[in-house]
Amino acid sequence: MSAVTDAVRTAPPTNPIGQSVRDSLVVAKRNLIRMSRIPEMVLFGLIQPIMFVVLFTYVFGGSMKIGDSTDPDVYKNFLMAGIFAQTVTFATAGAGAGIADDMHKGLIDRFRSLPMARGAVLTGRTVADLVQTAFTLLVLAIVALLVGWRPGSVDSTNLGKILGGFGLLLLLGYAFTWIGALIGLSVRTPEAATSGGLIWLFPVTFLSNAFVDSSKMTPWLRHIADWNPFSATVQACRKLFGDPGLSPSDAWPMQHPVWASLIYSILIVVIFRTLAVRKYRSASS
Repeated sequence: MSAVTDAVRTAPPTNPIGQSVRDSLVVAKRNLIRMSRIPEMVLFGLIQPIMFVVLFTYVFGGSMKIGDSTDPDVYKNFLMAGIFAQTVTFATAGAGAGIADDMHKGLIDRFRSLPMARGAVLTGRTVADLVQTAFTLLVLAIVALLVGWRPGSVDSTNLGKILGGFGLLLLLGYAFTWIGALIGLSVRTPEAATSGGLIWLFPVTFLSNAFVDSSKMTPWLRHIADWNPFSATVQACRKLFGDPGLSPSDAWPMQHPVWASLIYSILIVVIFRTLAVRKYRSASS
């Protein structure tokens, strides 16, 4: 902590935006160093998505119908975009628990005593979580390839689309970490933040097109699934990856999933970052 304190205190004065960026990077570095010293955090974060890939692929693969096909390989390729999206959104719980832990230990009050941008503490934390999520996503993509996931043929054009799909996933994960930040600031203990960060994610991820074809749902459930921000990112990734199972829906997010995913994610960042920074100021005042 002394290194972080000295870096912030001795930094030359700059414009507010420059100071906010610098302070955020200092806090992000602090959180990344902390994560590297607790490797079990990263390990346990990898085990769950890998289990989902294996279980869904080999347990449900032969019983799921995608379009007119019940081929397990078709479901395997259909599934991966949903697993990727679920993995990045589940980082929400970790972000909330980390911020709640810092609040509980009084670390936030120590940051508040420093001449630093107020939003930098939260921004730094979410950026560090984004780096961890990117690493988790990389490992998960390798596991997916090992179990048989095959995105569209990788030429120069399709490679750009595949990378664009992973970019949308990381943007969605970053957006959801701001929801986790708000939850972490609103509860009293890290345990409550973990529970609060997960309990709402299950309906969001399962009332979607992530694991089943939404066209097979009852009409009112399908309407919810088609307008779910999570579904928009899954649909966009399937389109960019060249995976099967694009939802044949007239809903605008399903017709224009890339744009819908971008709009949803940016709106979530703007709304929940504003609420989280406001909550941070009142919680530590």
